[in-house]
Amino acid sequence: MQLEQFNSSGRAEAADFLRPCLDIPRWIDELVAGRPYSSPDELLATAGSAANPFTRAEIDGALAHHPRIGERAQGDSAGARLARAEQAALGAADEAVAEELAEGNRLYEEKFGQVFLIRAAGRSRAEILTALNIRLTHTAEQEQSIIGQQLREIAVLRLEGLISI
Repeated sequence: MQLEQFNSSGRAEAADFLRPCLDIPRWIDELVAGRPYSSPDELLATAGSAANPFTRAEIDGALAHHPRIGERAQGDSAGARLARAEQAALGAADEAVAEELAEGNRLYEEKFGQVFLIRAAGRSRAEILTALNIRLTHTAEQEQSIIGQQLREIAVLRLEGLISI
């Protein structure tokens, strides 16, 4: 979809376009209500700060749509296709790194009660594993803030990929 089409589309169509980027209704509503945008950069900047901060309930809802890092997203939804594309660059890991990542995911979920989330695009499995191990030392409050920022980064990257610039 091009920016002009997004700006002129109906509310429901514009919301449906944004949902695969980040399924947080307040974020979607703010972006739709902010139309028209004068440039893709303005839309992306707004996407990076809309609905700030996310509530715990919003984060929990958004995380329900994210696969574990290192696992292939299932289904044919736009969100699943985007998640597979984002993690495609991770490629095949050596077995030891894959096992460490799986164990780190398990420990993270056990400690924080939610899936570990990080912007995978542009990061190697080793970088992600290092970040995961560091984040395991955080408090729940620290992680809440980091996950909110990671959701924003992922949403902006997805939106940038979807909008024709």
